Amino acid sequence: MQTHSFAVWNDFRNFAQYSRPEKDNIRHDKRLIIIMEYIVSARKYRPLSFDSVVGQTALTTTLKNAVKSGKLAHAYLFCGPRGVGKTTCARIFAKAINCENPTGDGEACGECESCKAFAEQRSYNIFELDAASNNSVENIKSLMDQTRIPPQVGRYKVFIIDEVHMLSTAAFNAFLKTLEEPPAHVIFILATTEKHKILPTILSRCQIYDFERMTVPNIISHLKMVAEKENISYEEEALAVIAEKADGGMRDALSIFDQAASFSGGNVTYEKIIEDLNVLDSENYFRIIDLAVENKVGEIMVLLNSVICKGFDGGLIINGLASHVRNVLMAKDAQTIPLLEVSQQQRAKYEEQAKKCSTPFLYKALQIMNRCDINYRQSANKRLLVELTLIEVAQITQPDDSPAAGRSPKRLKSLFKKIVREIQPTPAAQVAGAGMHSLRAKQVAQTVVSGPQPAAVSNAATANTGTQTPVKPAGAAMPKMKLGSIGMSFSNLVKAENEKPSYFKEPEVETIGEKKEFDQDALNRTWRAMCNRMPAQMQGLATRLKNLSPEIADYPNIEVLVESRIMLEEINAIKSRIRATLIKELQNGNITLNIRLAKEEEIKPRMTPRNVLDNMKKEFPAIGKLVQTLGLDLV
Repeated sequence: MQTHSFAVWNDFRNFAQYSRPEKDNIRHDKRLIIIMEYIVSARKYRPLSFDSVVGQTALTTTLKNAVKSGKLAHAYLFCGPRGVGKTTCARIFAKAINCENPTGDGEACGECESCKAFAEQRSYNIFELDAASNNSVENIKSLMDQTRIPPQVGRYKVFIIDEVHMLSTAAFNAFLKTLEEPPAHVIFILATTEKHKILPTILSRCQIYDFERMTVPNIISHLKMVAEKENISYEEEALAVIAEKADGGMRDALSIFDQAASFSGGNVTYEKIIEDLNVLDSENYFRIIDLAVENKVGEIMVLLNSVICKGFDGGLIINGLASHVRNVLMAKDAQTIPLLEVSQQQRAKYEEQAKKCSTPFLYKALQIMNRCDINYRQSANKRLLVELTLIEVAQITQPDDSPAAGRSPKRLKSLFKKIVREIQPTPAAQVAGAGMHSLRAKQVAQTVVSGPQPAAVSNAATANTGTQTPVKPAGAAMPKMKLGSIGMSFSNLVKAENEKPSYFKEPEVETIGEKKEFDQDALNRTWRAMCNRMPAQMQGLATRLKNLSPEIADYPNIEVLVESRIMLEEINAIKSRIRATLIKELQNGNITLNIRLAKEEEIKPRMTPRNVLDNMKKEFPAIGKLVQTLGLDLV
């Protein structure tokens, strides 16, 4: 059996003989060993024609029709994920464009001089440029110079620019004019994996072709073809694992296949694949769901521990289990079964497990695992989070009245309604006036704590009030109680806690387009005017704000130093309102406001009018003489 890596011949008709100097008196014969160059499968089995391209039928048909009809655009853009055939199709298309004798369906003949030159990599009409390493303006100018020279052989010069999104903005701009109106003998084929990074002006000048991701069946089919040509035995489940691991990239699939073939020694099996790629066996997922349906939490914990001991991360387990549950959900409906990108054996297993699981169970399980995935990164105890998630999944089908269900009432109102129904048949005293509301509240509260004791409550209430109240006959029904009137609801408590005065409602700052310059004096005037216009209920805060001195730290950034943490919290509550006022009054939308707690060395002593006068007397002695002469002084 010939392996795909290399071939060695040990016997030859002619072999070279090498001899050491005669002083050694030793003669050695060495056989000449020829080792063929190893070519990876992704290169060895790269398509050479449109018909051999896998998974891009619609696109290749369009390109063949363009070659056949001769209606060729001056610029094409091939975009799509990695390893789906963008560069390969660009080369095939360039070869077909310059073919002297194309076939009837638009394929290159492969026999003319242009096709031979392309195959031997000596064609002067096809240029490939890697934009990742040639992304400067100078590189584009050099390419533009080459476009002015007409082809010597063939009809067109084809420029293939790979990873075109790596070009700089300046290079794109230098490329624009030539791309829009190139010479008649020039065709550009651009390839990229990130179309969103290309300038819209470039996109508007190209015919855009979006390549599809490789489906799992297409990848499996192609891997089978490669394995048969390389005389490698395989299991279809193993190829399915490779296809899923490739994530829609044929090149990735072929690279993984080469790795697996080397590891397994030419016999690619499911066990060796999951061992080589460190992939968790899907049987673990099937087992976890089966145990969860049966509420076997203990066995799930043991299974989880064994999986973690093998080196698998808890987040990987949750993500894999979520994908598994999604596949089970898809298998419940005949319309969604084609969405399963798995082998036929795996599909049958999913359909079998789908019969055991109810749809609400699958919905709830997906919701729980999605929540775990969101919280996994921030969790301090990740294993505990995974264990709690699996326990919660295993209790989805647990009966509600079971002690192990661990459920709480979903609605508090339903609990109160049940209590009211229990106390309705017994007569209750009715207190007139203001005591009515409190009495009902006490009744309900005592009932919740110690069970229904309506008679005792009513007697106690009557004794406390000292008022004789009429008692309704036993046969009369009590009026229905409005639950909304029983004290304050939980929603009202939360609302009251979170409710702020009207002046704390922050406006949305709309950044204006003006960028008028301002200085420190303008800032001080605006600050004082803002404090004077503050509402009456905020006069205390306004007074404290007047004592602060905002400063332009780094124009137009404004910094305010606060001496106490309490005042810092007060100002931060209306920070956006202050910034909106400054933006409006100073007419500068770039203003930022930084309010921070002052350091000890930054706190300046407060100056009283007496201190100010004394300092002026020291600095200007004439003022001191004037005060003494006129008999002036501060009171």
